[in-house]
Amino acid sequence: MIGAIVYQLTRNLSEEEIKQSGFGPYFIDHTTGVYPTAASGFPWSAAGMAVKGDVIADLTEDLAAEQKARVTYDNILRMSDDPDVSNVIRFLRAREIVHFQRFGEGLRLAKERLDQKNLYYVNPSLDA
Repeated sequence: MIGAIVYQLTRNLSEEEIKQSGFGPYFIDHTTGVYPTAASGFPWSAAGMAVKGDVIADLTEDLAAEQKARVTYDNILRMSDDPDVSNVIRFLRAREIVHFQRFGEGLRLAKERLDQKNLYYVNPSLDA
């Protein structure tokens, strides 16, 4: 969805608008095609997806990812003056909040089924 917003905002830029906006380096490499990067310019990579195969570690990572996405959307909303962009971002932000709540519920349920006396909630079946 973010890629579609970027495309819609950039598809009809004139050469002068591209130069004046600071969009030139991106345009040179990608025209107005969507190339997923962080605001810092680093390209998206699957290396950022931390999966350990441990329910507690993975759900905790999922919770953190949802919060990081929410903060990014908060920051976009602070910068956006386009109601069409802001409305989509508000929708995506609300989705992150719901995901965070569901992952939290999943984490609570997982902890209830594991060794609750262990501070780190280690799965007792793996600790021989």
